[in-house]
Amino acid sequence: MDEALRSSIVGWLNGRVDAVGFAPIDRFDEAPQGHHPSSICKDAETVIVFGKTVPRGVLNSPDYGLYLLHRSYHTIYPYLDELGLDLANWIEARGYLAVQIPSYAPLVYHGLEPWGILSLKHAAVAAGVGSFGHSDVVYHPVYGSLLRLGAVVTNAKMPASALVQEHPCPSKCRACQEACPAGAFQNGSFQKLTCMAYTIRHGIYPLALRDEVGRKNIETIINTAGYNYWLKCHECLKVCPKNQIKNRRANT
Repeated sequence: MDEALRSSIVGWLNGRVDAVGFAPIDRFDEAPQGHHPSSICKDAETVIVFGKTVPRGVLNSPDYGLYLLHRSYHTIYPYLDELGLDLANWIEARGYLAVQIPSYAPLVYHGLEPWGILSLKHAAVAAGVGSFGHSDVVYHPVYGSLLRLGAVVTNAKMPASALVQEHPCPSKCRACQEACPAGAFQNGSFQKLTCMAYTIRHGIYPLALRDEVGRKNIETIINTAGYNYWLKCHECLKVCPKNQIKNRRANT
């Protein structure tokens, strides 16, 4: 168990991210086949999850919230990808194997449903970075659902972070469900594809995916035609009380 390496990684990430956690491989026993950390890194032992937050002011912009959220997401994604690459190389310089996990794309498609190579949401929960709320989104105790996530899988064995035990949402809170214009909450559960169909817009996707041939090649099209998508909706983020915490500070 390399405690010194863990401490060094936390120090290396300090000032670069807003949250970081460490998940041992045994916390991924229920990961779907093909999406387990061991499918990504040989002899995987630890998943390091880190996050960068979207400024709260973006949600409070009177006229340009969606414009600013779009740019925030697509600025943070490549930032986290570069950070993951640098961290993986930094770990390998110390004699271990390490693999960076894409913060967004490329995606793996199961039918028409996009999955990450590794579920960063589940990895974040396993690493003590947050916990699942009513909307199937991961909430950080300080940053709410505004963290964008990245990760590195390594064969270095390091001490685990404590899990977040508390449910993040007040038991009777239905703010996101009541505000959702897409009707993505059905029978008490969140429907990801309903949300995505309503929210995500792209100039190429409708043309490329309008026939059966395109839909059969959806993974190639989405991963190569560009994923700098436009957002039509961010109502759930705006109304969530967890995203309005004012006393923020970096928490690594």
